[in-house]
Amino acid sequence: MLSIYTLAALVANAAALAVSGTAEGFAKGVTGGGSASPVYPKTNAELVSYLGDSSPRVIILQKNFDFTGTEGTSSENGCAPWGTGATCQLAINQNNWCTNYEASAPKASVSYDKAGIIGITVKSQKTLLGQGTTGVIKGKGLRITGGASNIIIQNVHITNLNPHYVWGGDAITLDGADMVWIDHVKTSQIGRQHIVLGNGASNRVSITNNEIDGSSTWSATCDAHHYWAMYFTGSSDLVTLKGNYIHHTSGRSPKVGGAGNTLLHAVNNYFYANSGHAFEVGTGGSVVAEGNVFQNVVNPIDSGTSGGQIFTAPSASANAACSASLGHTCQVNAFGSSGSFGSLGSTGFFSNFKGKKVASASAASSVVASVGKNAGFGKF
Repeated sequence: MLSIYTLAALVANAAALAVSGTAEGFAKGVTGGGSASPVYPKTNAELVSYLGDSSPRVIILQKNFDFTGTEGTSSENGCAPWGTGATCQLAINQNNWCTNYEASAPKASVSYDKAGIIGITVKSQKTLLGQGTTGVIKGKGLRITGGASNIIIQNVHITNLNPHYVWGGDAITLDGADMVWIDHVKTSQIGRQHIVLGNGASNRVSITNNEIDGSSTWSATCDAHHYWAMYFTGSSDLVTLKGNYIHHTSGRSPKVGGAGNTLLHAVNNYFYANSGHAFEVGTGGSVVAEGNVFQNVVNPIDSGTSGGQIFTAPSASANAACSASLGHTCQVNAFGSSGSFGSLGSTGFFSNFKGKKVASASAASSVVASVGKNAGFGKF
């Protein structure tokens, strides 16, 4: 007979291996690997195999997976578009980027880890769940493309993707996906984008309770604040961005639109220590930003933003317009030692929210405490 202590340990362990909560917002209803028997990869090869096969999977990470050095290194000519100072990122000549777009930039020698350039392929019906604080993937990101759908990534830390170099790797890439929930994930020391939604339609995505850590010795702004944070430019994408801690960035936090037509609901996020701008909204981007906190953010929105639409929840009276389409009155944003949105109040796109699963919103006064308690890796 099992002792009460052994039984309690088994119950606690079982709870730790289950997905915490359910997705909120556009990807509500995502099930990932569902009731598939859990698998526990022990090697990098097993992790890659489980994520990339055609079977529904619940993949439990109980160790750190280090991909650095596994695909060799490359030394070649790159460029220095932002200067050659010790705190400035250099750029890899990915797809002749230095040649075609930064031809006037000084040439520079780069030496990078090849594993970071392309992420691990994640196929449909997968749950990737870190246990405690052991689910770390170092030196390689995740790539969800080609029609992959019904995916949960929870309680994972992705780190150390060639942070010296732009084009050094993206932490999480979506391009032509659907029903993806990214929750309680931390990304840090990333070369390029922390989360990027490419040109292909990624449909319904919920990005909740994550920590986007832009602290880095090297940055495109040469000030230890990462510029390439989140890039949402897909075609017909629906993105919920809720309860995230987005800090020490200097731009693209996030960039929305510019190529496709993305509908973004940014609600109850905590933006902290941004030395440049948070939102950048280009052609095709439509954003409702409500109940967020901006602390030490120089520009909550890029002054050069044009072509997109954003509703910044400027006042209680204006925010009543949200009710008919979003199902609630929008919450005003809060600012501390920061710039302001101004009274940007586009509402013509509100009808695009009708009939869709929209996240709830809380007052901004509760955000800092809530995000501090819940957002990021190892918080449950």
